[in-house]
Amino acid sequence: MEEILYNIEIHKEHAGYLGKIFSDVDGVKEFRNEHLDLLLRDITIDMQLALDEFSTRSTDFPDGPDGFHL
Repeated sequence: MEEILYNIEIHKEHAGYLGKIFSDVDGVKEFRNEHLDLLLRDITIDMQLALDEFSTRSTDFPDGPDGFHL
């Protein structure tokens, strides 16, 4: 099954670049940087941290989808 985790937009502005990431979990986040490579680094790090946090939360309840066991 395919699921979209993020939509990413990058816009060139007069003073650099604007990046927006959209997700169902975090909503919309904006990043600005004068350099495209640094903007992409910031976006990548933010997504990685969010995905790491999600995977940590999902391993907290290994017994079932509701987190309960009998």
